[in-house]
Amino acid sequence: MAATAAAVVVAAAVGGGLLLLARRLWPAAAAGKGSATAAAAAAAALCWMEGKTVIITGANSGLGRAAAAELLRRRARVILACRDLARAEEAARELRAEMGLSSRERGGGGGSGGRGELVVRHLDLASLGSVRRFCQQVLQEESRLDVLINNAGIFQCPYMKTEDGFEMQFGVNHLGHFLLTNLLLGLLKSSAPSRIVVVSSKLYKYGEINFDDLNSELNYNKSFAYSRSKLANILFTRELARRLENTGVTVNVLHPGIVRTNLGRHIHIPLLAKPLFNLVSWAFFKTPLEGAQTSIYLASSPEVEGVSGKYFGNCKEEQLLPNAMDDLVARKLWDISEVMVGLLK
Repeated sequence: MAATAAAVVVAAAVGGGLLLLARRLWPAAAAGKGSATAAAAAAAALCWMEGKTVIITGANSGLGRAAAAELLRRRARVILACRDLARAEEAARELRAEMGLSSRERGGGGGSGGRGELVVRHLDLASLGSVRRFCQQVLQEESRLDVLINNAGIFQCPYMKTEDGFEMQFGVNHLGHFLLTNLLLGLLKSSAPSRIVVVSSKLYKYGEINFDDLNSELNYNKSFAYSRSKLANILFTRELARRLENTGVTVNVLHPGIVRTNLGRHIHIPLLAKPLFNLVSWAFFKTPLEGAQTSIYLASSPEVEGVSGKYFGNCKEEQLLPNAMDDLVARKLWDISEVMVGLLK
């Protein structure tokens, strides 16, 4: 009996291992198909990004870092807007080494002269004061802004508040980016055609905008609070697209899929389950580079020039659920957000 059980375990392990290996190798095998089309699209994106200035929030790791690397390869001037300056500078050193960039290639508001440039700036989205200081610095130092990627986020954290007293997930994921985008809109408009890219999540489907408790002071569930903040990202994008019609500035929102990043640092996984979780995530979760592809596509592809107010996944437009298409809720959320961040008194 024991021998039979052992045989079953071994067979399952071998079969599972082969399945996992195939799962990871399959994308590489499929990549060869349509390589000529992919190469042409990459070349067009490279030309479009050369000399462009891009701001990416939360760019020292995960999706943001992967997007920064790809846009640097496409000769953009990339500003890493990060809360932790030490980690951001470390990421910048690594990226410069990967790209063969000089450590001096980091300043000024001009073009890159055919090479990517990398700049590090401090931005804490949990502080409206920090957002305002960051935007003031950008407006003083940058002559143009071609792409803003609202990438940073916090995921299912315990209940805590931002510096300004907002529930952390709503404050960082929505309100911080709301203020950031509004303060940079003038520069984006003067640089048109320009783009705004907003990173949301498929988990928006579980979200609901409760105007009677936006700060989660009556009730807090970390999962629902995250979903609400991601729903807010989509509603914000749709309302912003309406307001930006005929300005030359487009805004689109995306979900990256399930990605292996440190976003889930607040999720507790039992010690004994971690090896299995790591194996499953390696097999079935996207790498940061894979997860960043839609952000890169929306930031750089000529295919989406003029496209605005849409929701994307895997570099393709997807249909939204009804809770993300309520224009009245979107407008009310915008009006309340303006008051919350101090744009309106």
